[in-house]
Amino acid sequence: MSMYKVLIFIAIILLIGTTACSQEAQDSVQPNYDQLPLSISDVKPLRSLIDAPMQDRLMEVLNKNKKWKRLIANKKMAVGLVDLRDPNNVKYARVNGNVMMYAASLPKIAILLAAEDALEKGELADSDSIQQDLRQMISKSNNQAATRMIDRLGYDKIEQVLKDPIYDLYDEDYGGGLWVGKRYAKLGARHPEPMKGLSHAATVSQVCRYYYMLAYGKLVSYDRSKIMLNMMVDPELHHKFVNTLDQVAPKAKIFRKSGTWKNFHTDSVLVWGPEWRRYILVALIEDPDGEKICRDLVTEMEKVLNH
Repeated sequence: MSMYKVLIFIAIILLIGTTACSQEAQDSVQPNYDQLPLSISDVKPLRSLIDAPMQDRLMEVLNKNKKWKRLIANKKMAVGLVDLRDPNNVKYARVNGNVMMYAASLPKIAILLAAEDALEKGELADSDSIQQDLRQMISKSNNQAATRMIDRLGYDKIEQVLKDPIYDLYDEDYGGGLWVGKRYAKLGARHPEPMKGLSHAATVSQVCRYYYMLAYGKLVSYDRSKIMLNMMVDPELHHKFVNTLDQVAPKAKIFRKSGTWKNFHTDSVLVWGPEWRRYILVALIEDPDGEKICRDLVTEMEKVLNH
């Protein structure tokens, strides 16, 4: 029952800003916010939720595409998929889940988390300019806004949050994970992650974990998770995953962060209804055609979910 209440939390947040709700939303039970969030121990580690049949379907679909199969074998493509439809039976599948890659702007979600953590602890004084920078950094992937936030927080703070056992979003025992070690600007010192020396890094497993914890109100606090979801909803860049979702699920609520640099194409999304669409999808790709691969992945991953 407790897991059910937590999933209802995200259903309500996903409808923020709308005046007309779908029948599915209208039929939802209103959550009792005083009973949320659950303790962190009530949310199972994502890696413990790997579903063998879903994993087999994922591999089957990906391997049908010869190019994707080659990229995966060369560790130049990683995909993570989380099925959130049943709150008591969350399912996870991934390929190259712990392969850390350069992730361009996608790790800006780590800056958002560090900022909300700092605001919660009183380490950073809130202001309109900070709120504007956070939204611009996420929704439009604005590099100047991201750089200002990095300068406000400092690399040590960002690293401390990512390695905090509560979040565990960078773990050398699992291939690393999310990392921000360079300003999104030409000038400035680097603070690369220790395993591969990357400045902006991610693994699909850790990005999926980020969205999973966010969906269950477990990043910083329940209220801070709501704020973060509001920052990520309705992205203003409509490429990659969102380009396809605009066509196949125009009424769905989309929470998203992507990244692009040269041949590196990354995307991450939390999709919430209507109908059956309740899932997390993350892709890291090193290939000139990464944009198109991301677009095509959405429909292929929905086949995995609807098998």
